[in-house]
Amino acid sequence: MKYFSNLLSVTVAALVSSTVAYAADLPAPVFVEEPELPPVEVSGGWYLRGDLGYKVYRKPETSFAHIDFKNEKLDATGVVGIGVGYRVNDFIRTDVTLDYEWESDFTGKADCIGTTCTSGLGISDEFASVDVWTVLWNVYADLGYYNGFTPYVGAGIGASYVSVDDVWAVNADGRRVEMPSGDTWNFSWALMAGTSYEIDQNWKIDAGYRYLNIGKVKTNLFASNSVVEPIKYEKLAAHEVRVGLRYEFGGSYDRSYDDPIVTKY
Repeated sequence: MKYFSNLLSVTVAALVSSTVAYAADLPAPVFVEEPELPPVEVSGGWYLRGDLGYKVYRKPETSFAHIDFKNEKLDATGVVGIGVGYRVNDFIRTDVTLDYEWESDFTGKADCIGTTCTSGLGISDEFASVDVWTVLWNVYADLGYYNGFTPYVGAGIGASYVSVDDVWAVNADGRRVEMPSGDTWNFSWALMAGTSYEIDQNWKIDAGYRYLNIGKVKTNLFASNSVVEPIKYEKLAAHEVRVGLRYEFGGSYDRSYDDPIVTKY
């Protein structure tokens, strides 16, 4: 029995010694750090923008004293704008824009008042030109990045300087009558939606829709057949289709990935 115990001890010692020797011959373990892919980031920064657009007016409401005009129409026209903005983060950006629209021609018809018109039958043709400067502070929500495209929605508030001039009419008897011009500042607001496309990290092309509420304008007071009143042009609003460019100074999207960190041996 003692012989068997001694033999077992020698055998175990030999096995342990050989295992340790074998382990000593193995290379040291290599640890590989799994790379972390950084998320797509949008860096904040300033940008400039320029836009061209096509403006289609809604039907305005026009009146002189107690007479409501009929068949009022403001012709479609063009608009040009510039702006400066700041990207806050991946989803929010804001800018201040200044827009000018080319003159829009107004036409309408009104019932005549006075001795030259037969009651209920005399109709005058009314004409004018309206132009608008608009300054807005806008805030946009960018809704993600999809293969270069970034859809967005936005809203803006500000003011519009509205002018009406070249105001005249042709009465039912064929006589041309000229009326005074007028101008005013109004509170304005806008709603926007569209998408931008990334040309590169600095340049973006933007296409979108904007609804702009402009307010109202009226001529200066004038007398017509003993009635002293202005002509009022109210509920001025327009639908706009716009295309523009943005230049972002710091670049917008950072999609570069670091090389994976690997322990070498």
